[in-house]
Amino acid sequence: MRDQRKRLIGVVISDKMDKTVVVEVATTRRHPIYGKVLRRVKKYKAHDETNDCRLGDRVQIIESRPISRHKRFSVTSIVERAK
Repeated sequence: MRDQRKRLIGVVISDKMDKTVVVEVATTRRHPIYGKVLRRVKKYKAHDETNDCRLGDRVQIIESRPISRHKRFSVTSIVERAK
């Protein structure tokens, strides 16, 4: 079951909360009829135990048990630091 957890890569858009970051994940999809490529953006609240993530960092998040009312993901690693 642990291997079936979702892993997403996104950009931190908010780090104002304690031990929580908001990560924006963008995916591209093709329209089923017209074929146009559409960009979908979704925001996830993720648990950051060490408060290490900063605004603009590219991070990997993984699905976890419910941590709070809105948090269902945890930050596993920082892929790229903000410039």
